[in-house]
Amino acid sequence: MVEPATDTKTAAKVVPLLKDELDIVIPTIRNLDFLEMWRPFFEPYHLIIVQDGDPSRTIKVPEGFDYELYNRNDINKILGPKASCISFKDSACRCFGYMVSKKKYIFTIDDDCFVAKDPSGKAINALEQHIKNILSPSTPFFFNTLYDPYRDGADFVRGYPFSLREGVPTAVSHGLWLNIPDYDAPTQLVKPLERNTRYVDAVLTIPKGTLFPMCGMNLCFDRDLIGPAMYFGLMGDGQPIGRYDDMWAGWCTKVICDHLGLGVKTGLPYIYHSKASNPFVNLKKEYKGIFWQEEIIPFFQAATLSKDCTTVQKCYIELSKQVKEKLGKVDPYFDKLADAMVTWIEAWDELNPSGASAKATNGKA
Repeated sequence: MVEPATDTKTAAKVVPLLKDELDIVIPTIRNLDFLEMWRPFFEPYHLIIVQDGDPSRTIKVPEGFDYELYNRNDINKILGPKASCISFKDSACRCFGYMVSKKKYIFTIDDDCFVAKDPSGKAINALEQHIKNILSPSTPFFFNTLYDPYRDGADFVRGYPFSLREGVPTAVSHGLWLNIPDYDAPTQLVKPLERNTRYVDAVLTIPKGTLFPMCGMNLCFDRDLIGPAMYFGLMGDGQPIGRYDDMWAGWCTKVICDHLGLGVKTGLPYIYHSKASNPFVNLKKEYKGIFWQEEIIPFFQAATLSKDCTTVQKCYIELSKQVKEKLGKVDPYFDKLADAMVTWIEAWDELNPSGASAKATNGKA
């Protein structure tokens, strides 16, 4: 039986890394009492809270946290007609926080994610581990059998090419979860009592050319390197699909990272996922995606970007054209999604004019 860390107030004080360079983005529809257990780790940082649902509802945030909160009225006011690209009644709304942030790094977490414990019983500072992952290089071009060679106690194994040991910049750090696994609805229905109790002490780079199912509930990324690709799509209210927001962002991001020579890591850190969502509600949201993904994934596996795509924005616009051309045949929804991808980039560049020119070119600013 896995339990969350209940007494984090006694957690050892650590010097907050990247305190002035990182925002924590939280999508929510409820009071953020869960922040109390994260206080020792999150309090030094700035929070961006994206309130979903009824904008007239007041969200309570514990005292002592530095935050800004945006509801749907704020999103409409800031983006105007372009607000149509931000999902409503879906956690995909979190990507608005990525857009308005002015920091280099983003960590995003769901409000049902608690502090986990490592096998020794120590509370895990998930944010600190993400920062370690993102500040060390990735190795997407050649797999290291000791996983992340830059971690303490590890290195490159015999036979690893010396020409590749410098690695490439890490754009994404993808964390995992103890307790409630991130399953789709059919798997939830056949395994209603299954809990993840396995703590694997490993971080590895996802190889170039390999896609992965990205979960947005415990995720960190370099906003300067890959931010414009972290669009969580059109989901939720008025859309035929839900619960594929982070997946869509992950597929787009991985294709672009591979093209630009950037790395994506997965593994540590763990959080404690406290609450299983209703599998019948999830099935209603997912059922079209379960069919569509059998065509979406081959699309992304075959996607290539031209040499002219030297920035994330250029990559994303070209990818949107391919989505319209090829996935538009699957369902008219993808025509709408492709248009929203373009709107997202236009909105991003309006709010971030200094980054609209050339951000990342082959992993270099």
